[in-house]
Amino acid sequence: MTWRIGVDSGGTFTDVCLFDDTSGEVTIWKVSSTPDDPSRGITQGVAEGLEQVSASAETISFLGHGTTVATNALIQGRGVKTGLITTDGFRDLLEIGRQKRPDLYDLQADKPETLVTRDLRLGVAERVRADGSVEEALDEGAFREAVRELKAQGVKSVAVSFLYSFLNDAHERRAAKIIAEEFPDAFTAISSDIAPEFREYERLSTTVVNAYLGPVMQGYVRALKKKLTDLGLKVAPQLTQSNGGVIAFDTAAEMPVRTVLSGPSTGVVAAQAIGRMTGIDNLITFDMGGTSSDVALLSGGECRVVNEAVVHGYPLKVPMLDIHTVGAGGGSIAYVDNGGLLKVGPRSAGANPGPACYGLGNDEPTVTDANVVLQTQNPEYLLNGRMKIDRTLSVAAIQKLADRLGMEMLETANGILDIVVANMAKAIRVISVQRGHDPRDYTLVAFGGAGPVQAARLARELGMSRVLIPRTPGVLCALGLLMTDLRSDFSATSLMRLDQATPEQVQAIFDDLRARARAWFEAEGIAHPARVLNLAVDVRYAGQNYEIAVAIPDGPVDAATFDTIREGFLAAHRQLYGFVAEGEPMQLVTFRAAASGLVQKADFVPQPLEGDDARAAVTGSRPVWMLEARDFVETTLYDRALLKPGNVVRGPAIIDQMDSTSVVPPGMAATVDPYLNLILEAAK
Repeated sequence: MTWRIGVDSGGTFTDVCLFDDTSGEVTIWKVSSTPDDPSRGITQGVAEGLEQVSASAETISFLGHGTTVATNALIQGRGVKTGLITTDGFRDLLEIGRQKRPDLYDLQADKPETLVTRDLRLGVAERVRADGSVEEALDEGAFREAVRELKAQGVKSVAVSFLYSFLNDAHERRAAKIIAEEFPDAFTAISSDIAPEFREYERLSTTVVNAYLGPVMQGYVRALKKKLTDLGLKVAPQLTQSNGGVIAFDTAAEMPVRTVLSGPSTGVVAAQAIGRMTGIDNLITFDMGGTSSDVALLSGGECRVVNEAVVHGYPLKVPMLDIHTVGAGGGSIAYVDNGGLLKVGPRSAGANPGPACYGLGNDEPTVTDANVVLQTQNPEYLLNGRMKIDRTLSVAAIQKLADRLGMEMLETANGILDIVVANMAKAIRVISVQRGHDPRDYTLVAFGGAGPVQAARLARELGMSRVLIPRTPGVLCALGLLMTDLRSDFSATSLMRLDQATPEQVQAIFDDLRARARAWFEAEGIAHPARVLNLAVDVRYAGQNYEIAVAIPDGPVDAATFDTIREGFLAAHRQLYGFVAEGEPMQLVTFRAAASGLVQKADFVPQPLEGDDARAAVTGSRPVWMLEARDFVETTLYDRALLKPGNVVRGPAIIDQMDSTSVVPPGMAATVDPYLNLILEAAK
């Protein structure tokens, strides 16, 4: 018997999912996260999870891990002191940024902190031209002096970003060797390795973020590997990337910028797998945890991969799943703002002290406290009784807030949930309505510890008629780690008009990308049958500032390939913007290759239906405040572990399980499908 284990380390809980390769048995476990040292909570979770199945670490055949270490270090400014060396005259580009302002009319908007202070940003003489030719050779003496100055200033990390190095990286390669000679202890990041694409500000920002986070991630990976080895782990652990694939720990330590959306990406991967199993192609995922919520749209069963995004104010040019994050989770704190209005988040109570009901000293109400007061969540304990809570503390916290607002206590608790749902609906409209998709045509997939509690309410707000709650919603991101492949992305920028390009030009670019992908396949030891390569090119109308990625088939490039690019771009442009510009020339910008190494995955077998009678799963009842009645309603309680395929639970009902709680409101019914998912629809 061997076990595949996925571990997702969040801000509040660390989730563990164990899958038995032989029997298909799934076991889940949760422990409180340890923000002071996340590796401690992960090791504890793995050890306790193995105890639940009476197994040892030697029986683990795969261990995948999603982490928020890089994200949290970026948000909280806990990276290392970093130096930057760039082309002479361009050291202030990092602070100037672009003319476009994210909050044009907000006079109080704060810019994110510049990660490298001006005294640590140095310029040296060198210049590569826009065609890749060398205008001025690198002044190696000046570069050595710059490295020595940064070393004397006490930096731990050095970022190097020269103009047009994505076309000719010779100067940056030489710079990296000089740093190794003069300052071997420094973490080094060069832009031609981190983001070899055009747009100098975004490339510079990405390289600096990678350097800023590098030593933090290295220390974390080193500590976690030691703890797992001491536990008895024999296989090499993997870490999730923002693109939904996994990479080796050592690679993640060298390129931490690839992991800034490590945690939520695997939830989307799991949702894709569930969509394939159930035959539901169009999904909107809703992952609500303790600190934040993440939403994504899957059209035709696939989530769009974007190659540039702004994460917490910092532009990053790395491939990542198109996930939209809002700062509202179960631990988000409700408060009265300066205008006397009720607001929720983004400040969170986290794992410690946590919501008021935890009894650890927090007296500010959270979303979890609102649910406990309304009794949509168990008012006595969480995690199937492992974690006792105190409803009276939640009542006291919300009563204090209600007094400030001049409202009734229950009305205030419901108002907290109304605001949270409105925030979620706004986030979903960003990824759907604003991009030409009607959410009513999609199924809402709700997961995370708090997602199934709010799912029906959110679906109602958006006019969505169906909700899918996976078998293990509270640990779906951990489960997703058992469904993902190894992945690495390669790119090359070469601007050319489509009507002037030749097949030979494009073929040469893709041949180079294929060669880089082959080298990666070999380095990772991926066998030929498991190798998958997907090609794409970013296209825009000549003169536009934004590109659209268009997939193209693998194989020789010919006139038919150009037709595929043209037709794909027009269809995508019409979907996104509602029109096409007939007769306008198109421009090819960045060519891409996504290399995947297929690995063995957790495979779920459908179970036979056993009828609609769910009475065997009833555990009792309790009064629950329901929005539809605007009052407490006596509500039947069900144990999800006792529900069988085909069972139907009619609302009002509460379905409890260790990792989450699902609310079935009046007028809806939940049907258990053959894969033990809950499908919520209007009651018939």
